Amino acid sequence: MSDDKIFEQEKVYTYADVMKLPEQMRCERIDGVLYNMTPAPSPRHQEIVTQLSYEFVTYFRKTKKCKVFVSPIDVCLSANCSDPAKITEWVQPDLVVVCDKQKLDEQKITGTPDLIAEVLSPSTAKKDRKIKFCRYEKALIPQYWIIDPVHESVEVYVLKENEYKLKQVYFKDDVIKVDFFDGLEIDLGNIFGKEQ
Repeated sequence: MSDDKIFEQEKVYTYADVMKLPEQMRCERIDGVLYNMTPAPSPRHQEIVTQLSYEFVTYFRKTKKCKVFVSPIDVCLSANCSDPAKITEWVQPDLVVVCDKQKLDEQKITGTPDLIAEVLSPSTAKKDRKIKFCRYEKALIPQYWIIDPVHESVEVYVLKENEYKLKQVYFKDDVIKVDFFDGLEIDLGNIFGKEQ
């Protein structure tokens, strides 16, 4: 069993069960497996998330079309997201963009966001690239970004015919023109840190 699994499920743990855990313990449940989201990510990981969220927040402050959230925030992927005792699938992405404000409730995001980004770390890379990739694709999330801090790259996947297709891999000196949001361009030098 990998380190980030709390245990193999014999019981089906629900969102209601994990809400009873100590506040500092964060977890997500994907395909029947409960994953421990502690300890907290590295400063480099959080710096990238912060810089990326700044770009989205600045853009949406003008358009007011969508809202941007960073982890820890729960995203319910179950069929029933209203009853915590029936929620058996939820994730905590590093960054989430939601344009339908009806998908927001007091505790979580309910249903499919418009964009999710995950920043790789040594302990989460396999989960982000394989398990979450498949789960986000199954949930029909329109865009999934995988951000690699080591290689300073961003892989942008776009949903086409219910499957993710790699649109492009962008690097530190590139600018991402975000097709879904007219006029949004993200200079990756700002995300990864420009040379001084």
